[in-house]
Amino acid sequence: MKTWRNRNKSVFVALILALTFSLLAACSGADTEQPANTGSNTGSANSDSGENNGGSGNSDEGLTGEFEIQYFVGGYGDTWWKHVISEFQKANPKLKITQTAGSQINEQMRPRWIQGTPPDFVYIDGAGSNEAQMVADAQLMDLTDFLKGATNADGKKLLDIAIGQPTDYGGKLYTMPLVFGSWGTFYDKAWFAENGWETPTDFESFMAVSEKIKASGVSPYIHTGVYPYYINGGLVNSAIVAENGGDASIISRMAALEEGVFKSEPVMKALGKIVQMRDAGLIDPGSIALNHTDSQMAFLQHKAAFIPNGLWLENEMSKDIPEGFEFDFVPSVMQDKGEKYVAIPYTASVAIAEKAKNPEAAKAFLQFIFTEKFAVDWAEMTGAIMNVKADLESSSAGPVVKSAMSYFNSDQLVVAPALIVNADVEQALQDGIIALLDSRITPEEWGDRLEEAAAKAR
Repeated sequence: MKTWRNRNKSVFVALILALTFSLLAACSGADTEQPANTGSNTGSANSDSGENNGGSGNSDEGLTGEFEIQYFVGGYGDTWWKHVISEFQKANPKLKITQTAGSQINEQMRPRWIQGTPPDFVYIDGAGSNEAQMVADAQLMDLTDFLKGATNADGKKLLDIAIGQPTDYGGKLYTMPLVFGSWGTFYDKAWFAENGWETPTDFESFMAVSEKIKASGVSPYIHTGVYPYYINGGLVNSAIVAENGGDASIISRMAALEEGVFKSEPVMKALGKIVQMRDAGLIDPGSIALNHTDSQMAFLQHKAAFIPNGLWLENEMSKDIPEGFEFDFVPSVMQDKGEKYVAIPYTASVAIAEKAKNPEAAKAFLQFIFTEKFAVDWAEMTGAIMNVKADLESSSAGPVVKSAMSYFNSDQLVVAPALIVNADVEQALQDGIIALLDSRITPEEWGDRLEEAAAKAR
């Protein structure tokens, strides 16, 4: 693997840079919002701040000193964070905890990170956040050795119970994925049952039910044209893996900008299926002008039957869900009959500041939150999946999360890497899919565009 500090060549840096910045920019600024600093200083101050400028010490009553946590408030809300921080406070009554949070927190806290006075613990998510840049700027603590042996309160190693592993930066680990989600295709299960529409299990059944939906006067498929990575993540990339025989290595080859890969047979076949949908009139042409909330509202109002999205969808739109609407989820619909489903994942991580004043408390908090109990709480409170293998069937988590976890636990699912490339190639991918959907280019011309962009980036 090439050195991560070589930014022009590093797939890993480009991967996290584009994933974190583009994916969550669209779902940031959700309905839940709070000030940059909540002023929630729970617990009592302790004059014995310990060593290392306010570090912590262990006693019969737990950790001491001051401990600051920064977290973004977006589509997942802040209920879970307040819950786990409250529990951590109970376990450490002499620890003075400050929560610094909000929908604009990344921009508001940027000066402190630059000045070298960051919070101790950070959840890297939302608009303005950039894990790879924080690593490159030496803002995050090297957790390699810590994570190799870290266990939770149940005595289980964090890396053993994680669904997805931390990103490797040249042999070092700086973050731990907290959220593990998947792009996919969403629909209203109750509405489908009412109309006798079958849940698609492959491309053939997807096309068949879409034709039935179209015949009823409803648009089969709507997407977020203003943010094309929704349809790329939720439809195109899984199609590419499916056309490669379920071999997800083609995504890694594309991420590495391998010469010729963007015009390879699996990619052309995948785009051919997109064209087949387009030419059959199954994709709402008005989607191109819609942002994420507009397309999601149209979906909730039954103006369209399917939408590509991430697992945050139900929670993000919770205030607008009509009575009787029953979310359900399929990770992919582009595979041929008898082939495995394909999941294109996304993650959001937590980390400890390199200049943390209380690293002991930060490490203890990381170990504290990564348990099956809090993973169930996360599912119930956010409608999404935490990066912990947990049984959600007996929980009160929503059906979408339970459905997604059942796919993740199945041997009939291929979990592919996200297709993330540098900014110029990413822009070519987004522009290309819109041009293809708008019938302005052919799959071959899409391939030409991407090969040219990749050549310039290599």
